[in-house]
Amino acid sequence: MAHAAPAPGLRTPSARSRTPDLFSERTHRVAGWATASVLGLVYGYWVAANNRDGGPITGWNILLGFVSAIAFAALWTGVHALAPRMRRELHALLWAGFAGCAMGFLYNQADESVLRSTGMGLAVAAATFVALFFRYYTHEDAAGHRIR
Repeated sequence: MAHAAPAPGLRTPSARSRTPDLFSERTHRVAGWATASVLGLVYGYWVAANNRDGGPITGWNILLGFVSAIAFAALWTGVHALAPRMRRELHALLWAGFAGCAMGFLYNQADESVLRSTGMGLAVAAATFVALFFRYYTHEDAAGHRIR
């Protein structure tokens, strides 16, 4: 079957267009900090809950939760700022390393052995790397520029 060629200057239905940005730059900045804070608090609570293992809540347990929350939020913010500037392989590797370390530490707080915690962290890191590499590989052109 023959199809008509699109006329120059006309947009075809398959042409990609960027969705409009409804929020201001300030709103995006606040949302970034709020996301990091909420994720950090959830992670810190999870670490503290795993560490106390159903026992009483102590001051050291609360301190561990808050320090874990601050460290997680700071590292997440750093990875979130640094990763998009890298090529797809390093981008996926950086997020995989972050996810694997976070999972390994979280698993270790449940009184598991260091070897098992390391194995779980490596398994999560490998799965994260494969998933993110596939996503970044399918969302970039041949020159490595992201298709938005």
